[in-house]
Amino acid sequence: MKKENYTFNYVGVKSEEDLLNKTVSINNMRDFKIVGFIDKESPSIYANRSVFVNILNNTEKADNGFGFVMAAGEESIEQESVVHDYNLYLDDLTLKKGKWPTEDYEVIVNISNEYNMKLNKTIKEKVNDHELTVVGYYESKTNKQAYYVSNNTVKYNVINNNDGFMIYPKNKSEALRIFKDEYKLNIVDRFEKDKENYLKEQKESIISSLIFAGIILGISLIEIYLMIRSSFLSRIKEVGILRAIGVKKTDIYRMFLGEILAITTCASMPGIALMAYILKAISQIPYADRMFIINIITVGLSVIIVYLFNIIVGLMPLNKVLRKRPARILARHDLE
Repeated sequence: MKKENYTFNYVGVKSEEDLLNKTVSINNMRDFKIVGFIDKESPSIYANRSVFVNILNNTEKADNGFGFVMAAGEESIEQESVVHDYNLYLDDLTLKKGKWPTEDYEVIVNISNEYNMKLNKTIKEKVNDHELTVVGYYESKTNKQAYYVSNNTVKYNVINNNDGFMIYPKNKSEALRIFKDEYKLNIVDRFEKDKENYLKEQKESIISSLIFAGIILGISLIEIYLMIRSSFLSRIKEVGILRAIGVKKTDIYRMFLGEILAITTCASMPGIALMAYILKAISQIPYADRMFIINIITVGLSVIIVYLFNIIVGLMPLNKVLRKRPARILARHDLE
């Protein structure tokens, strides 16, 4: 747990070691022991493939706001599955008549149903739109009344009751070809789909951010331009005299460059420093650190860009006037 998780802290779990070798329960299955952790930011569990089907079949999909499965007795979004793998209950079940349900769509029922559920006859309960055929009767030490079928029938039930599954084949392109061409299934490459959606969202977000930043930058540059132009027009006669007595254009540029640098330092640098401090504080908040990147490089680039744009825009009105001859500069105090 690299980041603080308030939900786990609330129940007294401070680190991974607090959960290691602890047991967790899944309805109708033996307890599982937590033997390790993976470095994936995903609410997933990893177990032997032989128990996958039964885990899916016996896990209730409920959400109480914290991502936990509700405890027994609390209201659940999905009802418990009506069919179960008989192999999980061999210690509790005793076969009284018939045989175990080893084939697809076979079922054994409690001996109390012997008279209304005839042997080798179908019942109304369906799996994958197939009615189940009674092949035996059991007696339960704990008085269970469920329908018990083979693991393969449980798998059909799980598939039929879910909208979709996520698989991780070794050869993705070959698996997609087989599912689409041979089995005619509606298969979606979730990675490529999520990647496409993510890139689209990021593109839209970047475009929006650039437009907003461009507007703010444009307003700032216009303000700098008007400030320098106003200062320049108030000193137009001074500039004309300096040019008339032979002062070089470069010296006049340096004079106004110093003014631009002073304005940028006094007006822009405090704003950059304040925003850098705010973004640095925000980046320390869990889950917000991915939204902002703030370091000495980004701050330095921001400073360079601000000074560069301000110098270019600030010297534009000066450049326009200094291209004229000194006599023409002195002839008018306000030059367009």
